[in-house]
Amino acid sequence: MQEVGMRAAIAGASGYAGGELLRLLLGHPEIEIGALTAASSAGSKLGAHQPHLPQLAGRTILDTTPDTLRDPDVVFLALPHGH
Repeated sequence: MQEVGMRAAIAGASGYAGGELLRLLLGHPEIEIGALTAASSAGSKLGAHQPHLPQLAGRTILDTTPDTLRDPDVVFLALPHGH
């Protein structure tokens, strides 16, 4: 089994920018999608916000906290203005 190059977390995964970022990252062979966070959508499934990403539809969105974003190699911030 080949090892993944980088594990990425996305803060703001339920929004437009987060969805586009996820779409691009899913096409990258060296990226593993880690934590998906969004404060206002925490607890819901990603598919309710990003129906164009069926590969991740069942993933639960987590609250955006330092603990949630601690482990990945890279964290992308796709947060609304002011957050």
